[in-house]
Amino acid sequence: MNFGPKTTEADSFEIMDQAHDLGINFFDTADVYGWKKDGWTESIIGRWFAQGGGRRDKTVIATKAYGEMGDWPNSGRCSALHIRKACDASLSRLQTDFIDLYQMHHIDRLTPTEEILEAFSVLRQQGKVLYFGSSNFGAWHIARFNERASAQNMLGLVSEQSIYHLLNRNIELEVLPACREYGLGVIPWSPLASGLLGGKTEDQGARRNEGGTAEARVKHADQLEKWEALCGELGENPADVALAWTLHQPGVTGPIIGPRTLAQLHGNAKSVDIVLDAEVLAKIDAIFPGKKTSPEDYAW
Repeated sequence: MNFGPKTTEADSFEIMDQAHDLGINFFDTADVYGWKKDGWTESIIGRWFAQGGGRRDKTVIATKAYGEMGDWPNSGRCSALHIRKACDASLSRLQTDFIDLYQMHHIDRLTPTEEILEAFSVLRQQGKVLYFGSSNFGAWHIARFNERASAQNMLGLVSEQSIYHLLNRNIELEVLPACREYGLGVIPWSPLASGLLGGKTEDQGARRNEGGTAEARVKHADQLEKWEALCGELGENPADVALAWTLHQPGVTGPIIGPRTLAQLHGNAKSVDIVLDAEVLAKIDAIFPGKKTSPEDYAW
């Protein structure tokens, strides 16, 4: 998401090359990233692929459709027409002939599920997409899509991308249990709460210093102070511990990181080696209380 608006194309190329060197092969993007309705971020990735060197073959590329990419009807959401046009446009920008994981960026409450599933089926038959996923879905949306796909002998959703971090654990109520039930991988976005969980920084480009995030810093000051103190006791960077925490949650495949710099990439990569024992996890839960699976969270 940062490639283009906050990270130059040259730096983006270097970050992706270094990611491969670290063994990171899943790259997630979206047609709207860049925020100019021209697929800026996808185009940067496409030009990186075009350099060759096995870059495309080594990458599991995921992108999304739903956001408005124009000012004309059917330039957004998940109608059959928009899915067809959006997929072709993403393929062109990414300079590839297929997308590994194609995701709905949000639930479309106006388009029938059957229409979306049929459009997905056509893309798979054409060899343009291997798998389909969702993002920002409720548990019942996941159940509806997968049950109707099953009734048509179709492969349903294979992943869900939800907001999930220590300050927002709402998906523990129903979305995580639904994903575990249906076998979906869970790829949390904003695992650092827009930088709030990353500890104090002088980085003026950090999202934690922007608008509502700065206000949230004040709102959660007491929790964040305790959090940063606990990470200090562990001798670890708060951002790395926050990412490690997501990896310890049942059902989570891996958090999505959004490094703007090489230093952030290498720092985030350390999280896979951090082991949090039961005592530490309990201390984290005491600072940031979680949710029980519903209905037990709010009923007997």
